[in-house]
Amino acid sequence: MAYTKTKRPYKKEYEKQKERGEHPNRMERQRARRKIDKTKGKSYRKGKDVSHNKALSKGGSNKDGVKLEAPSKNRSRNGQKKKAIRRKA
Repeated sequence: MAYTKTKRPYKKEYEKQKERGEHPNRMERQRARRKIDKTKGKSYRKGKDVSHNKALSKGGSNKDGVKLEAPSKNRSRNGQKKKAIRRKA
């Protein structure tokens, strides 16, 4: 939503985010990005997304491991695991 006549209510948005339970996952993502930036440097991560090996929405955490991926690959998955291809015998 574009706020052209009023200021954007950042504080209200933040409170709503905490009510919906999005806050802990957001903080996990932020910690993962900062850890990679600290060890490898910001330029190493440039243009990439930090992807969790087990999606946060599926109960994963930073302890499960993270990796760098192209944004299109990371966002297209939507937390779905790859399914095995069945072949007819």
